[in-house]
Amino acid sequence: MTSPSRRAFVTAAMASLLVSCGGHRAGQAATARPSSTPPPARGSAKAARAVGRSVPMRLQIPALGVDTPVMQLGLAADGSVQVPPVTAHDRAGWYRNSPTPGQTGPSVILGHVTVGAYGDGVFRHLARLHRGEVIVTRLANGTRAEFTVTAVRTVAKAHFPADAVYGNVQRPELRLITCGGPRTSDGYLDNVIVFAALSSAGP
Repeated sequence: MTSPSRRAFVTAAMASLLVSCGGHRAGQAATARPSSTPPPARGSAKAARAVGRSVPMRLQIPALGVDTPVMQLGLAADGSVQVPPVTAHDRAGWYRNSPTPGQTGPSVILGHVTVGAYGDGVFRHLARLHRGEVIVTRLANGTRAEFTVTAVRTVAKAHFPADAVYGNVQRPELRLITCGGPRTSDGYLDNVIVFAALSSAGP
């Protein structure tokens, strides 16, 4: 039987993922429906065992100088994944119906590229990440789950690769999502998606 959280995760994957940046609603929805786009290469990230469920409290990306608290996000009224509020103290948000970082499956964390009059968002330079670089999540139970980037993609919101982002995987993986590409009066036209795999976990 499918758990309620898994059903909600699948529902979000089949709904429209509206990653709004800079205080604008995305002009083109990132239509999260099954796509023929193949998942990115899994890379050579060292495999690590899955860890128990524990919510993420902090996200660190050393290569970008990112060190942010992590809030929890649910679903908006239209069935899309919520995004963090546009505030001066911008932070990332973990979609709470996805696995927690370190559990088997794709854990999804979203953040803004810009936050309106407040300037740069926490994921402003996400597209600069490279394969092999490290992402660290610190969990509520004290676990440090470290991920290695396997791919970074910029995709049109109209062709959001839902199967690659939300699809079942047999190991713990992480997805970081923000806006990117050209900006119009309605917002950004693309999404930047970072794919990463768990490489180590411990205190």
